[in-house]
Amino acid sequence: MNERSSIMGRMFLLLGLLMLLPTAILVQILRVNFVEGEGLRELWNSQAIDFISIPAQRGNIYDSNGSLLVTDTAIYKVAVDPLLIRGTDAVRNIASVLSSHTGRSAQSYINRINSSPSRSQYLVLERSVPVQAYEDLTELGLRGLILEEEYRRNYNFESLAAHVVGFVNHNMDGMAGLESRYNNILRGSDGQQQVRKDRLNQIFAYVGAPRKLPKQGYSLHTTIDSKIQAIVEEELRDGVTRHLAKYGTAIVMDPKTGAIKAMANYPVYNPNAPATIENENRRNFAVADIIEPGSTFKLVTAIAAVEQNAVRFDEKFKTPENGQKMIHGQMMRDHDPLGTLSFAEVMAKSSNIATSEIAQRIPPNTFYQYARNMGFGTPSNIDLPGELAGRLQRPYEWSRVTLPWMSIGYEVQVSPIQLTQAYAAFANGGYLMKPYVVESITDEIGNVIERNQPKRVRRIARPSTIEKLLPVFEQAVSDSGTARWAAVDGLRIAGKTGTAQKFIDGRYQARYRASFVGFFPVEDPEFVILVLLDEPRSSIYGGFTAGSVFREIAQRVSGLQNSIQRTQPSDLIAESGQLVLPNLEGMTVSDAEILLQRSRIPYKTNGRGQYVTGQNPSAGEQIYRNSPIELQLADAASDSIPEGFARIPNLRDKNMRQAVYLLSKAGLEIEMVGSGTIYEQFPRAGDLMRKGRTVTVRGRAQSFNQQRNIVSN
Repeated sequence: MNERSSIMGRMFLLLGLLMLLPTAILVQILRVNFVEGEGLRELWNSQAIDFISIPAQRGNIYDSNGSLLVTDTAIYKVAVDPLLIRGTDAVRNIASVLSSHTGRSAQSYINRINSSPSRSQYLVLERSVPVQAYEDLTELGLRGLILEEEYRRNYNFESLAAHVVGFVNHNMDGMAGLESRYNNILRGSDGQQQVRKDRLNQIFAYVGAPRKLPKQGYSLHTTIDSKIQAIVEEELRDGVTRHLAKYGTAIVMDPKTGAIKAMANYPVYNPNAPATIENENRRNFAVADIIEPGSTFKLVTAIAAVEQNAVRFDEKFKTPENGQKMIHGQMMRDHDPLGTLSFAEVMAKSSNIATSEIAQRIPPNTFYQYARNMGFGTPSNIDLPGELAGRLQRPYEWSRVTLPWMSIGYEVQVSPIQLTQAYAAFANGGYLMKPYVVESITDEIGNVIERNQPKRVRRIARPSTIEKLLPVFEQAVSDSGTARWAAVDGLRIAGKTGTAQKFIDGRYQARYRASFVGFFPVEDPEFVILVLLDEPRSSIYGGFTAGSVFREIAQRVSGLQNSIQRTQPSDLIAESGQLVLPNLEGMTVSDAEILLQRSRIPYKTNGRGQYVTGQNPSAGEQIYRNSPIELQLADAASDSIPEGFARIPNLRDKNMRQAVYLLSKAGLEIEMVGSGTIYEQFPRAGDLMRKGRTVTVRGRAQSFNQQRNIVSN
């Protein structure tokens, strides 16, 4: 009995213990649902809800004419979750839509989905599909279909103005140029989309989910003229190649406002693929390079000397016969023995010895202040990143040789933008203008948020000083000056050459920078252009190397401006009744005859052929109107025109339709200013030009009387 009671007791105890488990479970269910249910449900909701970012569209960048330089392009990625759609009709539906837009077979997509790893939950089918494909896939409404919208920065003109606009990284953050300087303004602010996560931590959207729309970034409207920028880049590239230089820099500025019309460096890079070029060549040398400027710095010496009455214009300076002079134990040299010079010739022929003699008449503090007033030693505050202030020592840091050597552009370091800014002040009558690249900032519907106005920094000299010096620097671009290679027929140009030896590893070495800064037209300057070539091997002299690049840029840029009137060779009539002969060599006989007949110059020909191979008197000589000239004719060999080049036809007195025909036949483009009969063309007839480049022509409608006069001539 006792044994049976013991067994039953143990059984009841075991049964009681077994009953406790479901009771505990029931109690726990009641507690979860009724006691702590609300709190746990809120906790689950907070863990199941997440937010994903909706990227904002980055603002656009425009040139001064409204051309779209930089914009965002939408990229649509298509992916699927194979675990959710494998074995369903969704696979065939997705494959069919994709196939209709991409050209790939639907079966290829089906095979990729079915052959994906068994645990794969994310399979990219296409990384970029058209907008219509994105919309068609969206209409399917499939849960296992993943559509992702991204933005990719697109630089529409590729390398055009690359160093100005800059580029972005993979996160769409600006890394250089305007993209970096105005990054916070361009990028806008991202939106947010509320989504849910299931038990497998997969994210999916749901109907009615809260959404915060992104705010698009503001757009930049720049001062860059894409036509001028293209010309500058093309000629700079050709100049660097032709003169075998390491790199080149060019800047075009409006001297009246400080607006940058073009800024270029070569080598250049494509911002769409910035990693394809070395980091060094992505740097904007125009603002981030500091150099000893050489003779271009003589502008400071000239202005200070005239302002301080340290020199007379009728004064003569006798330089040593051997072109060398010892100054405080250091040898100063001229590029050639120059003999006795007037003040104007000192600048035009760039005598270092005479310039240093003039500078030593000026107190050091005064000279320093003039250099400082002209913007050297301080940043120009242009709205581009990476600008360096340069280096301008204070007078208490000077040695005995600092003043004479600084007067010719040594022992001072400047940036190309500072040098351009100083010559712009000289060109505009004496006002130092703050350079800028962004004209205005607008929102997505075009409202102007901010506008940059031209800003005068200070006056650098009296107007009378500027007026006296303009002819001096214009003489530098004459046949007797160092910048004769920068001259453009019929266009008055003033400027200064620079040839600076480079200071490397603690000493000056036989490596040079060549530069030229000039502006035109002198009577009312519209453009200041700086050209700098690093270590050119064709010649070390800035006049021949940088000056020739300047000439090509100035010739083409002036042709774009209707306000710049260039005097054609046939119009250069001296008061004595003489004419300046144009260059006819290389022209066709018919073109030469038209030009001579229009100028009423008699002529005779020797030989037979289609081209003028010689003329007597030579081009540039003055003759009386009735004096005949002699043309030598021959058939030019087929290789007389280099491959890839064309000879520019004479388009004057022709209509626009005829001009289009002649230029297209020669493989050249045309830029038409005005309409009617052509009265000017740039470049001039007979010059060689690369095929594909643009010839600018100006036309005007003529009255009946004018037409009668033309017929009767």
